[in-house]
Amino acid sequence: MAGCFYSPMKTWLRDNGLSITLSLLFLASLTGHMVTGYWHENDGRLQHGQVLMSFGEFLQGGEFLSTLFENWESEFLQMACYVVLTAYLFQRGSPESKDPDEPCPQDRDPKLDEKKGEAPWAVRAGGLTRMVYGHSLGLALTALFLISFVFHWVNSFRSARDEAMEHNQPAPELLAYLGDSRFWFESFQNWQSEFLSTAVLIVLAIFLREKGSPESKPVSAPHGQTGSA
Repeated sequence: MAGCFYSPMKTWLRDNGLSITLSLLFLASLTGHMVTGYWHENDGRLQHGQVLMSFGEFLQGGEFLSTLFENWESEFLQMACYVVLTAYLFQRGSPESKDPDEPCPQDRDPKLDEKKGEAPWAVRAGGLTRMVYGHSLGLALTALFLISFVFHWVNSFRSARDEAMEHNQPAPELLAYLGDSRFWFESFQNWQSEFLSTAVLIVLAIFLREKGSPESKPVSAPHGQTGSA
């Protein structure tokens, strides 16, 4: 009886282990970001004889939220570019690329499957719905990038405005801040690392292997084999 009771939970944990583990790592890292950022902020205030912030004030402040969203922004940009570019471009030998010499199941016309009961409802609906659904992953990631970009922009502006007021300097305006070098420095320092890491993964995976990972070709696969299968 006990085995029957726990079996569905074990199956669920097995089937969702990757997303669960990544979610836990995200929460642990977010907690570390919040706590150490709060300590760092108040350490600086102590050194300058300023009033300490409460934890809630720090989490609502422009500096913390700016650092949060500038990282999310770069991650969503990386994934959006990766998803869209791999639909049209190739890298021979990489498991991260489609094979330029072979037909790809992702390129199959979804209209051919519109009468299949197990097909997603958007495929069966046809028309504009199916067309949009055919690009929904790239569109969703692009939307998440744009949302994070706006939140980064607004909160970086808040942080810059607060610093200007502390030093009795003119506060920037929101629209003008969109052209400020500080804002773009924050963005580009993250963007370049994301594009570098993606390019390194794509190229290294041509020659190196990780047994059991779908991001790797089989260990015995030739270097010229493209795609993970």
